[in-house]
Amino acid sequence: MKDLISLHDLTSEEVKGLLELGLKLKKEQKSGIEHHILKGKTLGMIFTKSSTRTRVSFEVGMTQLGGYPLFLSSNDIQLGRGESIYDTAKVLERMLDGIMIRTYAHQDVLDLAEYANIPVINALTDLLHPCQVLADLMTTYEHKGKLEGLKLAYIGDGNNMAHSLMYGCAKAGMDCAIATPENYQCDAEVVANAKDDFKKSGKELILTTDPVEAIKNADVVYTDTWVSMGQEAEKAERQKIFMPYQVNGELFKNAADDAVFMHCLPAYRGFEVTEEVIDGPQSVIFDEAENRLHAQKAVMATLMG
Repeated sequence: MKDLISLHDLTSEEVKGLLELGLKLKKEQKSGIEHHILKGKTLGMIFTKSSTRTRVSFEVGMTQLGGYPLFLSSNDIQLGRGESIYDTAKVLERMLDGIMIRTYAHQDVLDLAEYANIPVINALTDLLHPCQVLADLMTTYEHKGKLEGLKLAYIGDGNNMAHSLMYGCAKAGMDCAIATPENYQCDAEVVANAKDDFKKSGKELILTTDPVEAIKNADVVYTDTWVSMGQEAEKAERQKIFMPYQVNGELFKNAADDAVFMHCLPAYRGFEVTEEVIDGPQSVIFDEAENRLHAQKAVMATLMG
């Protein structure tokens, strides 16, 4: 494991190892045990897409690991002013021990990982969000005591979250159901890769336009915003199309009685999810958000330690 670009690239054992390390580091941190695994190491954090949870979790996580996080917005580096990814990668590898990037184009992350001789972490692209799903799997394990044999249902846009959840569920031995409207379905290449992963795992992948079919007996119910960064011009149209996919109390009744609700945040109450669900007793969104810290520490420690 040289980089973290996609969970599809990892083996089930590698995913399990990251989750176990994340849980171990969380337990140590809660007990006041310091773990300066990355003492003297520096992580460059490139942001062309802003984020609350990604920035805080990587900065705090790197500090708790004894290293130094360096925030680099598109206004701070020449990559945002036309310098090539190749030149940027070659400069940064001389000064840093790892690079985290949160950006729009997935190809930029692939190119950065190809050219840089240091670990590269995909903190989000328009195609994938692997770091979030590691936190989601950690949270599921904490609340369910297992991952193998559970079912996760994702209701909403066939976006980067849906893509990485498919990959993550397959690697964790979970069934996965994705419900999206027509014309807002998952990327065809990602679906093909995910089907291969599910075939190897012996688990089921359901792709449907029916949210009731997807959520039936689900142990984990997941949704995401209908309007991601860069889609603001489509807001009114998307809200109209996606309203039948709102996760509300009536839809949630079709899940398992002890199902938990997850959302990667930020959430827009009254749109993709109602207050009765997201603020209800089965919601674990803040446990999930906290676990971004611990999952990302596991990734950094594994790649840079």
